[in-house]
Amino acid sequence: MGANFGIAGLDWQQRVNWDRMRKYRTERAREMMKKHGLGAMLCMYDENVRYLTGTLTPGWNRLKPGLRYAMLCGDGAPILFEQGDLGFQIERHSPWIPKENVRHSFAWIKGAAGPASTQQVNKFVKAVLEEMKRHGVAGQKLGVDFIDINMIKVFQENNITWVDGMTPMMEARAVKNTDEQECFRIVGAIGDATHWECMKFLRPGITENQVTAHLMKYLYNIPGMEDVEDVIVSSGPNTWPNWRNFSDRIIQPGDIVFMDLAALTWNGYKSCYYRTYCVGKEPSQEQKDTYKTALGWLYDSIGAVKAGATTRDIAMKWPSAMETWGYEDEDQAAANLWGHGLGLAQYDPPVISRIWSLDHPIEIQAGMTFALETQHGKRFRYGVRIEEMLIVHDKEIEIVSNFPVTQITVVDPMPGYADHVK
Repeated sequence: MGANFGIAGLDWQQRVNWDRMRKYRTERAREMMKKHGLGAMLCMYDENVRYLTGTLTPGWNRLKPGLRYAMLCGDGAPILFEQGDLGFQIERHSPWIPKENVRHSFAWIKGAAGPASTQQVNKFVKAVLEEMKRHGVAGQKLGVDFIDINMIKVFQENNITWVDGMTPMMEARAVKNTDEQECFRIVGAIGDATHWECMKFLRPGITENQVTAHLMKYLYNIPGMEDVEDVIVSSGPNTWPNWRNFSDRIIQPGDIVFMDLAALTWNGYKSCYYRTYCVGKEPSQEQKDTYKTALGWLYDSIGAVKAGATTRDIAMKWPSAMETWGYEDEDQAAANLWGHGLGLAQYDPPVISRIWSLDHPIEIQAGMTFALETQHGKRFRYGVRIEEMLIVHDKEIEIVSNFPVTQITVVDPMPGYADHVK
């Protein structure tokens, strides 16, 4: 299907309804909170804070729980504890949060210790208790998505019963509404365009770094692009085992190169989107056969995806790590044959792997958005990796990654040499 609309806001066409999306996310979080018997939830991870409040978490805050955080208490509106005086900007940028629900945080950096942390965590816990009392849920269970040794100690001193709050938030984020799905389609369309740009830019003689830099610049010129976590460019021997990085290695004629858009982020929603290229000449028959094998694994697993199926049904379509690569166990092939949800985090539910999905299956639901990816190769010679992004509907599966995938994309400056990419 592809993206239904453009990426700009218009007065004459209903596109992504941001207000509807924010309300859906908050109420879905509240539904899961109550389902798990919680009176309140305290969220410190950026994806959960954004899900609850619709506020932007800056890049420097990523993976630093404690700088800012949010609460959901009973039937009340979300409460945002913003860092320092940034809350004044919230009044201007995010007026859907009641002014009286914007606080300043009592920040400490994850892992900090000593008297300074103790001081800050005591103030932090006091504020949490005050919000629970204000909303009439004091004494009820508090779900938390992050905990450290300082919090545990002060929670205990204040008789706060804390439990796992990440699970209900993950369950909430798993199923996307129509607006989130359209965001995901737009992310897919951006990925299509970026792979096309990659195909045009790739050539022998440039480095992996140069390809990454070019694509980063390309992405940040797109309206609504707020973060690109990683553009992975691996070539030649870096492709197997998958280095999942880029370097100053010079791309040489005949190299296999793959590029992954790992969490380009458009209005919060993220990608994961691999394609495989061969630079300078046609791939060998062996490389084509390897790609065909990986593509078969991928589309066999896509064929198992439907509402009501399980992650076990999908993982069963992939061969074992011992059978395929002679590994000792599945953990040694972690992320080689892989599926994971995509939303405000790069790892929304479901996360699919032979490591756990065979024994701990999760039901696939309509509204889930996730990626499936497979790879294969010859050690230190070449590897191929392929990935599709998809939406699960009641009666069908929608693939939103549309760059050609049926064969390795040949990149060659000689006109007419690689006819299949025209």
